[in-house]
This record gives sequence, C-alpha cells and structure tokens, in this order.
Amino acid sequence: MVHFVGAGSGAKDLITVRGAKLLSDADVIIYAGSLVNPELLTYAKPEAQIHNSAKMTLEQVLEVMEKAEKKGLTTVRLHTGDSSIYGAVREQFDALKALGIPYKVCPGVSSFCAAAAALKAEFTLPGVSQTVIISRMSGRTLVPEKESLASLASHQASMVLFLSAGLLEDTQEELLKGGYSPNTPAAIVYKVSWPDEEIHYCSVSTLAQTAKECGISNLALILVGDFLGNDYKRSRLYDPSFSTAYRKATMP
Repeated sequence: MVHFVGAGSGAKDLITVRGAKLLSDADVIIYAGSLVNPELLTYAKPEAQIHNSAKMTLEQVLEVMEKAEKKGLTTVRLHTGDSSIYGAVREQFDALKALGIPYKVCPGVSSFCAAAAALKAEFTLPGVSQTVIISRMSGRTLVPEKESLASLASHQASMVLFLSAGLLEDTQEELLKGGYSPNTPAAIVYKVSWPDEEIHYCSVSTLAQTAKECGISNLALILVGDFLGNDYKRSRLYDPSFSTAYRKATMP
C-alpha cells in the first residue's frame, strides 16, 4: 500500500494526527525534499528507507514504490502542504493504478491556510469577498491562457499565488492589468510556519519592490485582496436579528 500524505505547511506539528501515524508506521518514505521540513522525518522509525524525491524522476519514484509493494512494505509519499495543490500526484495515481498497486490519500494543511492563520486573516469576509482564487504566475511551466492572472484578477476576489515569488514584476503587472487598484492590500509570506517565517505587508503596486528589498525570491506565498484591509460587514450568521436552524432571532 502507498499512502500519499500531506506534510502540512512546514512546522513539524502541523501534520495531521493521521499523517504522523502513517509516517511513523511506514517502511519506505519518499519525501519532497525541496519543500518538506526535514524535521518531519523524525516521526519515521529508525529502520525506514528514506528517499528524497527532489533528486528523483517520476520513473524512479515509481520504481521505489513498486519494489516496496513486491516486498509487502508500506510506503508513504510525503508531499508538502496538501498534495491536491501543485502536488503532481495525479500522474502518480494513474501509474499506480496501471501497476495494480493500491493507494490512499491523507490530506494535509495547505500553506494557504497557514498563511491566513499567520496573518490572522479571513479570506471570505462578508461584503468584501466570498471567493478565494488559488493560482500562480505563468513561468517555465505555462498556465492555460484562459486562466491568465489578469483574467483572474478581474474578479477582485481574495487571491493566493503559489510559485510566483520569483516572478513578482510580471505578477504585479498582471494583477494591475486585471483590475486590482495599486493600493490593494497584499502580503508576502515566506516559509509560513517554519522557524524562519517572514511576513511582509505591502500593496499590489509594491509587491516586486518589497520582495527585492527583503531578499525573497522563492518559498513564499503572495496574498492579494481587500480581505487584508479593515472594512467589512458583520456576519449575519451570528447577528441576533438573524434566525438560523439552531436559534431564533432575539431582536428585530
């Protein structure tokens, strides 16, 4: 059996209880060494075989999984955050199906959730935005034209950008082109939940400058939107004048 486990956003204790248990029981661990905090490997039993997938191709990863399965061993494929977001897992799922190897997926805490926690922010503020767009700037790996950053920016929703910290001049240009005003609040969150986490507040028009001044070119999330501001409406869910299935309105 192969278990795909979301490692969480970085901090060792932000892996789920289930994920930590799977990691501690694994005979073989293949972890995304370029992003996963190596402290998570302290959950592994001493005799576990550990492979760093940052130095491997897909074919090499599958070879390790297949050999382990033939020996009756349990494999954990440890991905950063939650594997469903930029995890490159679908190709692994399909290959395992073709090989007849069973697998399961254990979700993790994505860094976009950890970033909101670090900022003490809420993506879905009443009267501001009820939509979160997760995307990235087109780079060496292209983004479909219909999902260009400018077109997504036109919605003025809350936005989280992965894999874009090294492309902030182009990112900034696309966000402005799409309709965000220059003074729209933004934040650069570097290595969220790691010991060396950094948070830098700025605006859309100063994203590139801020990153340059702070020496950040990778391992950072870019958060954009008025949800980072101070103007919003109170939630009706907890308003005493609003009835729900669990309580009646107590005031007009």
